[in-house]
Amino acid sequence: MTTTTPDTQPHTATQPNQLSISAQGMTFAAQAWGDPLNPPVLALHGWLDNSASFYRLAPFLSDHYVVALDTAGHGFSDHRQHQGPYNIWQDVGEVFAIADELGWERFALLGHSRGAIISTLCAGTFPERITHLGLLDGFMPQPIALEKAPEQLAQSIIENQQVKAHGVYKERKLMERARMIGLWALSPEAASALVERGVQEVEGGYCWRSDPRLSTASALKLSTEQIAAFVGRVQAPAKLLLAEKGLLTRFAQVLSVPENWSIENLPGNHHFHMEEQAEDIAGILNRFLGC
Repeated sequence: MTTTTPDTQPHTATQPNQLSISAQGMTFAAQAWGDPLNPPVLALHGWLDNSASFYRLAPFLSDHYVVALDTAGHGFSDHRQHQGPYNIWQDVGEVFAIADELGWERFALLGHSRGAIISTLCAGTFPERITHLGLLDGFMPQPIALEKAPEQLAQSIIENQQVKAHGVYKERKLMERARMIGLWALSPEAASALVERGVQEVEGGYCWRSDPRLSTASALKLSTEQIAAFVGRVQAPAKLLLAEKGLLTRFAQVLSVPENWSIENLPGNHHFHMEEQAEDIAGILNRFLGC
């Protein structure tokens, strides 16, 4: 079941509708821009971000119906009711369950960072359902050597046994400051947008709304061969936009991208789609999604 409520956020003149979607025993929150009769796009944010990641970009994609999801454990969506880590293959099943609830047989995916990884996995899992694959400074996870799998599982188990609750901040401004000067620098406006949807008031101040287990190691990671298998099954046209000072550049990830995928390098850092480059990125995506 999907319900819609008007939005009250002050971040953009084009206000999104707030959606509540029931799928796989959980309630997912999302924000929607545009006419539901337009071609659908499901937008997936990065790790420890939320759907506000697309507040600046989505309004420019006016020929499409953009639904930006708070993935499990993020934003206003439910936390997974288990004691294990957040493994990205779980997101794949949730994405298609949510699409089914929205009545979408075929749809485009637009992912940033971790959301781009999930998007590529989705497009390789059920390739016939994805019309376009748009990736923002993300592609696939760093592969793990097969012999490292036992160590990865051991690390995951240990970290999940030691999970601690989020710390408390006396003021939200301190949380905005933390986002502005984190691993990926954000403008004050972009940091404010993510914090507004990503915090909750608690005794003594505020804490992050995200599930603390999101910071623990995955139980298993994909090998190079497994990654290649998913990528090789993608049928949709794919556009990969890389930030000049972004994730893939900083970590020197080797990209084994199919020859028929389109890649463009753009100025900016990892969250370039939330900054002044948003309109230029939207222009590229509008041309891509319209093909």
